Amino acid sequence: GEEGAFDQFFEGHFPGLYRFALARVNGDEDAAEEAAQVTLCKALTKMHTYRAEATLFTWLCTFCRHEISAYYNRNRIAAQQVELIEDIPEVRAALESLASTLPGGPEQVLETKERSRLVQVVLDRLPPRYGNALEWKYVDELSVSEIAGRLGLSPKAAESLLTRAREAFREGYATLIQHTLPLTRRTLPSGGA
Repeated sequence: GEEGAFDQFFEGHFPGLYRFALARVNGDEDAAEEAAQVTLCKALTKMHTYRAEATLFTWLCTFCRHEISAYYNRNRIAAQQVELIEDIPEVRAALESLASTLPGGPEQVLETKERSRLVQVVLDRLPPRYGNALEWKYVDELSVSEIAGRLGLSPKAAESLLTRAREAFREGYATLIQHTLPLTRRTLPSGGA
């Protein structure tokens, strides 16, 4: 019932849920925004059922999947398997360097798509401040000072947070890629993230 707590909850989880939904509604930004907003509102009413058996974000994604399904039903759109690498700005930015190094064969194209999906998974699972800071730095191209202002931190503290966020991203990505891509193709994305 506390407005400040709601704002913090909303701001902390909306960006990740929005990215999660956007990839599943064929890039429809309005539908993704609505799904993320409704998810957060409904999740708040069900917060007492959260048992911490999964991360809070994973739990929220369950609600979001229901909202995405409702979107398809409301609009009488046949539910479809959606590749998770839609033209999402965060993924596109993280993969720019990969695209320039891979030949254009079908195997490489599929591998690039899988890497895009993994980048999205890692971004969605980072602590909200980390995901936001990386998005602001590498997608929105904000300066460290601007990021510091958004986070209410000093520039030095924001730089420290970005360093931790990059390291968390690298660790998460390395873990996923170790179990996903063929051994000969394992590389971390470059380009700063």
